[in-house]
Amino acid sequence: MLRWLIGGGREPQGLAEKSSVQTVGEEQTQNPYTELLVLKGHQDIVRFLVQIDDCRFASAGDDGIVCLWNAQTGEKLFELHGHTHKITAIAPFSSSDAFEEKRHLIITASADRTVIVWDCTSGRQVQKVSCFHSTVKCLTVLQRLDVWLSGGSDLCVWNRKLDLLCKTSHLTDAGISALVELPKNCVAAAVGKELIIFRLTDSNNESEGWNVLEVKRLVDHQDNILSLVSVNDLTFVTGSHVGELIVWDALDWTKQASECNFWDSSVHPDVQPEIKLSQSPNETSVQHLTSDEEYVFAAVGKGIYVYNLQMKCVIACQRTAHDSSVLHIEKLPNRQLISCSEDGSVRIWELREKQQLPAEPVPTGFFNMWGFGRANKQANQAAKKMQENTPMYFLELVGDLIGHSSAVQMFLYFGELGLATCSADHLIILWKDGERESSLRSLTLFQKLAQNGDLQLKL
Repeated sequence: MLRWLIGGGREPQGLAEKSSVQTVGEEQTQNPYTELLVLKGHQDIVRFLVQIDDCRFASAGDDGIVCLWNAQTGEKLFELHGHTHKITAIAPFSSSDAFEEKRHLIITASADRTVIVWDCTSGRQVQKVSCFHSTVKCLTVLQRLDVWLSGGSDLCVWNRKLDLLCKTSHLTDAGISALVELPKNCVAAAVGKELIIFRLTDSNNESEGWNVLEVKRLVDHQDNILSLVSVNDLTFVTGSHVGELIVWDALDWTKQASECNFWDSSVHPDVQPEIKLSQSPNETSVQHLTSDEEYVFAAVGKGIYVYNLQMKCVIACQRTAHDSSVLHIEKLPNRQLISCSEDGSVRIWELREKQQLPAEPVPTGFFNMWGFGRANKQANQAAKKMQENTPMYFLELVGDLIGHSSAVQMFLYFGELGLATCSADHLIILWKDGERESSLRSLTLFQKLAQNGDLQLKL
């Protein structure tokens, strides 16, 4: 069932008195999302949204149900039942067979230790696999090789027909928490605090078939790796539970830069007490990473940070972007960022260059790219000189979307069709550009009047 509401610039209850978090004026003149659609289809926390094509997406969560939606109208296209426990991972998988019509598929994994492939056009279950010994925690599709990977207590490689091509031996009871594709048929797998590099090989000998080989273990992180992101064919980045961010070479897997202990005043004595981050693990965890060719955008604790890959420094940050942990962050094409949080809010930020001395400077010791607090006079001088020559930016809050009553897990951006968010309140919200929607309704009304002959032009 859909409900059409008008989104205003109201403050969330209980947040107005908290001065540490930025607020935006009631008008929100730069926020286009003034209308919203509330989509009801789940009975528990909605944790995942995945885009199928330009106008469709799927949602999934703890009720084990997968729903397919129209991003323009909010219509529920299908409700897919097949799992008996919560869904733990979801990924889109489009067929690439030149002899078949392109099919949009999605793969879902569940705590019931099954994986199901669904056809998004018919809403039917294509195939189900129930041979797993543990819960699959992550799924990654390698379109170039036309295979997909499942990560749990081991790493499995599958084809589109769900034939198991190969698998690793048991890695750990904790299992693989995240996967990212690398060049040269390699993948990086986060296993606790270790990063394991695997290479996939396809033998010409049919009797041997596919194989997955462990080629390297990287043990640079001090705590569990929570997030992975591929920047390009040369670089990928990882973030950990204790606030470590490491930039890696994607070809030889060497560490290019490491940013660690940035909340610790003993490591960075120049950090002012009033702006240093809390030392609680939840306040320093790198919950999510995203990137373009130039920057890495990190959700760390309650804050969001913009890291310049070439200059190897943070150029902008909001240490208290939300009242609770930031769970998801994405960059939009127009130099804007969107973040969502456990506090139930969704916020829009614009990256702007500072025209004067910043009121809240990024401290010179914010990230320690030279190691774990080791004294290095020459490195410190080089870092200081680099920062002096670095253009500084700030993140201005331009929109505050208040609609959910509980933690917002993630979102999808659909361009002119708007923004989709999912939450622990069991709801999905489609945020719409009010001006565009008003114009579309006027155009539709004009066309209906013209067709019915009720439109009369008076000279």
